[in-house]
Amino acid sequence: MELTETHTLPVPQQRAWEALNDTAILKTCIPGCESIEPDGENAYAVALTAAVGPVKARFKGRMQLADIDAPRSYTIQFEGQGGAAGFGKGDARVTLEAAGDDATTLSYTARAQVGGKLAQIGSRLVDGAARKIAAEFFKRFGEQFGGDAEQTASNENDSTATDPPAASADDTAATGDEPQKRKRSWTAWISKS
Repeated sequence: MELTETHTLPVPQQRAWEALNDTAILKTCIPGCESIEPDGENAYAVALTAAVGPVKARFKGRMQLADIDAPRSYTIQFEGQGGAAGFGKGDARVTLEAAGDDATTLSYTARAQVGGKLAQIGSRLVDGAARKIAAEFFKRFGEQFGGDAEQTASNENDSTATDPPAASADDTAATGDEPQKRKRSWTAWISKS
């Protein structure tokens, strides 16, 4: 599987770089992430829960940063085990490029291999789940800067087309709910109608 996307972040390049290397921010932004702990130089032990089609599992793995060219790029090498669900491993090349004084273009190309039950459910479901996780990561990452990361090149961006106009960021701020809870409250609103 290969996934390539580009996003525009509403912050200068240095700030984007610092956020990409802040484990507290990454833990908040990675869907299902339970922990990111230092595990050697430029390496981290990661635990997260993920669902790919009918397979849901808790994965434990390791992430290593390589080819670091601060504040422009690095390569993330990762591998994880999900017990009976299988395993995943791969790498992602991440580059940051200034897009003016207050914006940064983040591009990445990720390649991954899966085995076990994950490989049996089919590449289409695996690709879809990977795109969904990446989209949620960038949504949360953009929110860390007080806005959303604008997606400028992607194969999948239809989640915004199904969101109702009434569920705005103001609704989230007023209730303190996260975006996932907002969806549930929208469903509750429909059932009351």
